[in-house]
Amino acid sequence: MAAILREEAERLRPGDRLPSSRELVRLHGVSPVTVSRALGRLAAEGRVVTRPGSGTYVAPRTARQSGTADLSWQTVALGDRAVDDAGVSGLLTPPPDGVVPLTGGYLNPALRPSRALGAAASRALRRPDVWALPPLTGLAELRRWFAGEAGGDVTASDALVVSGGQSALTHAFRALAAPGTPVLVETPTYPGALAAARAAGLRATAVPIDRDGVRPELLAEAFAVTGARVFFCQPTLHNPTGATLPLERREQVLAVARAAGAFVIEDDYARYFATAPVPPPLIALDAHGTVVHVNSLTKVLAPSMRVAGVIARGPAAHRLRASQLVESFFVARPLQETALELISSPAWPRHLSALSTELTARRDALAAALAARLPAAGLHLVPRGGLHLWVRLPQDLDEENVVEAARRAGVTVSPGRIYHPAEPPGPRIRLTHTAAAHLSELAEGVGRLALAVGRAAVEPP
Repeated sequence: MAAILREEAERLRPGDRLPSSRELVRLHGVSPVTVSRALGRLAAEGRVVTRPGSGTYVAPRTARQSGTADLSWQTVALGDRAVDDAGVSGLLTPPPDGVVPLTGGYLNPALRPSRALGAAASRALRRPDVWALPPLTGLAELRRWFAGEAGGDVTASDALVVSGGQSALTHAFRALAAPGTPVLVETPTYPGALAAARAAGLRATAVPIDRDGVRPELLAEAFAVTGARVFFCQPTLHNPTGATLPLERREQVLAVARAAGAFVIEDDYARYFATAPVPPPLIALDAHGTVVHVNSLTKVLAPSMRVAGVIARGPAAHRLRASQLVESFFVARPLQETALELISSPAWPRHLSALSTELTARRDALAAALAARLPAAGLHLVPRGGLHLWVRLPQDLDEENVVEAARRAGVTVSPGRIYHPAEPPGPRIRLTHTAAAHLSELAEGVGRLALAVGRAAVEPP
């Protein structure tokens, strides 16, 4: 009824009278209540004006034409469930010209294998079935490759190709936990995981970490207290701290999860960023279907290479595949073929080797610049690779004030608060060394940050 009246109002001129409620009831065979509710909806949209005792008239179109229609009705219709993208959108927003980026989640264009990707895409597009329907779980060769990267007794049948790591986390949270239930996460942790868990209606509960990653005894306590059945972690080059879980702790984490009857979502996003040997992934140590393993090609290649592999077994694997099918059917075949072409070519090991050298140089340059220009700030640790450094600010500084002062000084940094599911322990910032164009820009960024910290120290928050 509302749609019919909306069309009627569009045909008439402002000030014209609509048929009376009695006429509308007779013409459309609906109840007076239905007509009243439909007219009320149009009135709320600003399309009509009701004059008691006179009738309903088409409202002036000025407000609607200027884009100032009242959309507040949506607040009631949507309810109180919110999807918070603040932490993620800040990491994905390119910096303005002249601003040094010391934050971000992807490689600077100079570090990406763009030519190799272009060549791989060209070869992929020449394949005869490139535009055909792919296998719903992903190309067999690509799934076999992801299984080989995971190690252990993982097979291609355990692998599912999805649209990037963030999509993998979203599927995993929705598949493994019911809305309203708790999920355990390291603290601090990746903001994208927090956003995905909360969007799935889960309650993120923090488990503290140290320089060696999550503490197994506190993980066991958290499982016992909360009754959670899912634990999300990044055991290799953890974001944001850079911690890598030793082999002994990895085995302890698996034992704790098995005792709790819980799943472990392993986000292995940084395995290709390691500049020194790291322990095998949790999935390679798991013989009980405890681990759901995520390995993404996006961060190590390019933002638009939205291809990741998810390894799971048993009913959990079936549910993950069903989730992928219902939400998006499958990953576009040309993208899968391009990924397969690249990782099967000599360009892949060459890229990893060159990237390892560059990551070492950038990490050391950033750490040295911080020691020279910001001696009062403390590093959580110097990681064995990765993209970031986790920096502790002096306790008397206001974190938000520092981040804003840095922005005004022409450098972007990540506020520590977005990495915590609950109250942060103190002022922290995450600094990324792979978003800047070169080493001299890194040094310039730290210089601007040092000036910003000095201003924040004397300015009230």
